[in-house]
Amino acid sequence: MVGDTKNRQKEAKEVFGGDEEHPAVKYLFNVAKEFYVGGKVEAVNKLNHYDYVELRYTPAELRTHFDKLGWSRVVAFQTRNPMHRAHRELTVRAARARQANVLIHPVVGLTKPGDIDHFTRVRVYTALLPRYPNGMAVLGLLPLAMRMGGPREAIWHAIIRKNHGTTHFIVGRDHAGPGKNSKGVDFYGPYDAQNAVEKYRDELGIEVVPFQQMTYLPDTDEYRPKDEVQAGIKTLDISGTELRRRLRTGGEIPEWFSYPEVVSVLRESHKPRFKQGFTVFLTGYTNSGKDAIARALQVTLNQQGGRSVSLLLGETVRAELSSELGFSREDRHRNIQRIAFVAAELTRAGAAVIAAPIAPFEHSRQTARDTISQYGSFYLVHVATPLAYCEATDKRGVYARARRGEIKGFTGVDDPYEVPPKADLVVDFEQQSVRNIVHQIVLLLESEGLLDRF
Repeated sequence: MVGDTKNRQKEAKEVFGGDEEHPAVKYLFNVAKEFYVGGKVEAVNKLNHYDYVELRYTPAELRTHFDKLGWSRVVAFQTRNPMHRAHRELTVRAARARQANVLIHPVVGLTKPGDIDHFTRVRVYTALLPRYPNGMAVLGLLPLAMRMGGPREAIWHAIIRKNHGTTHFIVGRDHAGPGKNSKGVDFYGPYDAQNAVEKYRDELGIEVVPFQQMTYLPDTDEYRPKDEVQAGIKTLDISGTELRRRLRTGGEIPEWFSYPEVVSVLRESHKPRFKQGFTVFLTGYTNSGKDAIARALQVTLNQQGGRSVSLLLGETVRAELSSELGFSREDRHRNIQRIAFVAAELTRAGAAVIAAPIAPFEHSRQTARDTISQYGSFYLVHVATPLAYCEATDKRGVYARARRGEIKGFTGVDDPYEVPPKADLVVDFEQQSVRNIVHQIVLLLESEGLLDRF
């Protein structure tokens, strides 16, 4: 089947709802190639996984496992997030109401950007499993790439669970939804997914279990569905945003919210701010002072200690990583992305990274921010030293050579520099000393909790 524009528009509308901001629609139009391949599939080699092998079941293996345990009614619970006490209560209630058992069936393939990695999540599920009564629950991993397709994806998920031998499937509020668009509007209605699966229940051969929002009642030390709590009764909840804040700052996570063994796993994977990696990305003209600032900042951070510090100067990267690249717009972009890749890996490892390329184009800087921000904080510092000052104080004479035409594609002479519209910090080497600029950067990092060990 040829994936021409017309068919892509139809697919975007009928599968994902048609909103051009939907991540799957963006992928469909900007990444997906021209052809779809269909037909019979013949297995040649089984895909090998090297993590959590004992938890990976094929549909046939899981059906056999249920038969071995004597289970005939099984409620499947899909998740791409860690599970806490509320999730345990929800699944236990769903199982007991149907005299069934529970399959915890998390997605461990591609999920939503920003989700906690599956290694951490599986350790959480494993820690939680003994909290289920009388061997009620089994954990199995689903190597699935989510499309965040809402109702259509919920139907797909139900078919998958049917094939794995379950009889019931918990469908959450806004199941498989990607959140909100730029206008703050949800891509799908809150119950569209539940209604879609319920509509085709008989054809699917699996029953829908609506997700019940659970809340904690401190006076009776129990969880109940929110719609069963009478007005005036005290309740407690911790949002996902608040949980991430407490993990980031080392704040208390009460036992009513999550079990100690679960919190312990999450804290292992969520280092406090002063142990997290970050990147300071300096951009500006040649001879703007960014290299001197970068070197001084490296010394300052090394003096403080607590993490390794890596310095990626523009000329060093050009010599060591990008020697074959020229200075076309495409090659400049490629060079910045190489810097971003290295910085992202170092940031993920907990290092402080100081990068100081010219980086004249906003698109390249934004792509670098997106790449690095997946693993830690990114701070763009615009060294806004005026071009006239950079040229007047140029002891190497590179600007003069560029003016004479001996150097082509020189930023500020015959190649543009796009001023960053949203820099985290703007400094000027003509008006400020290196010491003062470095101190401003340190204050910025301290205000974010990255240098505070107490």
